[in-house]
Amino acid sequence: MIFTGEQVACVCEVLLQSGHMDRLAGFLRTLPPPSLSSSSSSLCPGEVESVLKAKATVAFHQGRFFDLYTLLEGFPFSPRSQPLLQQLWLRAHYIEAERQRGRPLGAVGKYRVRRKFPPPHTIWDGEETSYCFKEKSRSILREWYHQKPYPSTREKRELAAVTSLTTTQVSNWFKNRRQRDRTTNATSFQNSRGTSGKVCPSSDLDCSPPGSPHPQYHCRPPPPLSHPPPRLRHII
Repeated sequence: MIFTGEQVACVCEVLLQSGHMDRLAGFLRTLPPPSLSSSSSSLCPGEVESVLKAKATVAFHQGRFFDLYTLLEGFPFSPRSQPLLQQLWLRAHYIEAERQRGRPLGAVGKYRVRRKFPPPHTIWDGEETSYCFKEKSRSILREWYHQKPYPSTREKRELAAVTSLTTTQVSNWFKNRRQRDRTTNATSFQNSRGTSGKVCPSSDLDCSPPGSPHPQYHCRPPPPLSHPPPRLRHII
């Protein structure tokens, strides 16, 4: 069966999203090598990128890290593909480091690997990331959290578009941040109760009991933001 370039890219994306690595690897083996050549290929750059991204993912899952690095260093991937490919790059280097040391890497070990093997410019714009989140994206999420810790589904989609994250990543970030704040408030509540014999939370602590599902109610309103959260309505 002969596929058009658009169909090839579509099949690669669908199999990649579904996680069917064996089927994806089998499909890629059916593609003739010239299909990735810029001189004779019928694929446009976006379609070539889908195929190369699929090849890189298969190489990672098969443990062919040298092939993975070669693919990632040899093509300028668009920003939409970079988060996934950065994860593959780092995870491959983590695995190699763990094999050399014979033990799992801790946080410090992973930090050293990231410093020693930063992603190439073909999959990274040079901006520092934390847990795969760029600082600019984290800043936007923090601003919105201080104003509205429980964004609606629509607002999550808008934030995802602004931050170049997925809706699931945005949702998980807010969920984890709320959990951290509840834990911090509960600890402060217990410490205050133990030292003074009565509850007298500070101005920036939640006045509701520990574990309350809505930590945004405060004894005193929080200070105003230095600048309002970004307007996202234009994205819709």
